[in-house]
Amino acid sequence: MESINPATGESLERYDEHTEAELDEALDAAVEAFPAWAGRPIQDRCRVLSRAAELLSERADEYGRLMTREMGKPVGAARAEAEKCAWVCDYYAERAPDHLADEVIGTAPDARTLVSYEPLGPVLAVMPWNFPFWQALRFIAPALAAGNVGLLKHASNVPGCALAIEEVLRDAGVPEGVFQSLLIGSDRVDDVIADDRVRAVTITGSEGAGRAVGERAGSELKRSVLELGGSDPFVVLDDAPVEATAERAADARMKNNGQSCIAAKRFIVHTEVYDPFVDAFRRELDALTVGDPIDEDVDVGPQAREDLMEDLHDQVERSVEAGATLALGGEPLDREGPYYPPTLLTDVPRDAAAATEETFGPVAAVFEVDSGAEALALANDTDFGLGASVWTGDLERGERFARRFEAGCCFVNEPVKSDPRLPFGGVKDSGYGRELSRHGVREFVNRKTIWVQHGFGDEETLGADEGIFGADEGTRDRGGME
Repeated sequence: MESINPATGESLERYDEHTEAELDEALDAAVEAFPAWAGRPIQDRCRVLSRAAELLSERADEYGRLMTREMGKPVGAARAEAEKCAWVCDYYAERAPDHLADEVIGTAPDARTLVSYEPLGPVLAVMPWNFPFWQALRFIAPALAAGNVGLLKHASNVPGCALAIEEVLRDAGVPEGVFQSLLIGSDRVDDVIADDRVRAVTITGSEGAGRAVGERAGSELKRSVLELGGSDPFVVLDDAPVEATAERAADARMKNNGQSCIAAKRFIVHTEVYDPFVDAFRRELDALTVGDPIDEDVDVGPQAREDLMEDLHDQVERSVEAGATLALGGEPLDREGPYYPPTLLTDVPRDAAAATEETFGPVAAVFEVDSGAEALALANDTDFGLGASVWTGDLERGERFARRFEAGCCFVNEPVKSDPRLPFGGVKDSGYGRELSRHGVREFVNRKTIWVQHGFGDEETLGADEGIFGADEGTRDRGGME
């Protein structure tokens, strides 16, 4: 397993993959560590997360540079990612005790009934390279707070990040076996999911990878959460302020070099503002600086791998062949590394690649519509349903739009983003389940119903010779046992 700087092609470090024996030891260690970790008071587990947050903030520059070297994101954004990871650890350190507190439900006057949220055990996380710290920590923080133990199978091009996450948690006081990074290839994930020692799995990745993980988890009757791709619409209505919206549009598309599931990808613009918006959007994109992401002044770095850039360029070429107009960019840059410039496609046909596929890079596709109804129909005309945004001067109109988007995260006058306080996830081919907030921390727990009956043993309620079901054992209502 090799770590390569995409900006320079330099080999940073080689790592030995875990052997079958080492993988077996890791799974055993997770199982052995689980009872003690789950048995610790939740306040103790949360104190470890608080320390992890402190360390992530202290090491934000170090870890930011590591992310930049391994996958190419601008270094300022990488530091911000490390700080956001500190935020999610702090959030769960503070809120997990409330989110996981017993939920008392009054079902009968002579009984105490409640729902208890209890951990499942070892949970496997299959994570991508594009946000190498954030994607992992937004799973790890709630999972560990809930009392689970974590196994991270990270993307093979960011092994240094995987081991750094293990390092920061160990330094924060996470016991041996409670969190481990597995240096294995994707071809070995199937067997890990099937292993009886693993109780659940979560993946952030492509639709294809999600289908494979979901299918395997389903066949093993194991809980899974899938956060997959997106083709997020960015709807510009006729009353939106054009210049300000175009500025936000450029940021929404080009963040992380365009390599984000929730990046705006399809820009659906009302005809009344189409021409001025396209002009302003083009100016914003053309003003971005492309270069080595370790440079603080660079806005857009390289794509994470050469093959990813080639796939993106193929989508652009097929879209142009289908009838789209290339208004900006559209050719790999003539320099060392997989650099693709900010690219703008206009007059995009509804069946072009840029309309129907997820474009994972700095390519924006613009569509013209004649009405709000047409904009909404086009926004929902996709197999994906992760995020969506609408831009308007009328907030009530915007909220009506948001309620009708077929997506898990819908924003009015704000680019789609994740926030520890809010649930995050999609519908349709963007997956299922939720991360973050109280909803995320309850994904990998046993929602256990507990019924405590008062008065048991009193002569009025139970005779001395009655069995488990009561007097007429074979015919008594068995509703409480199923």
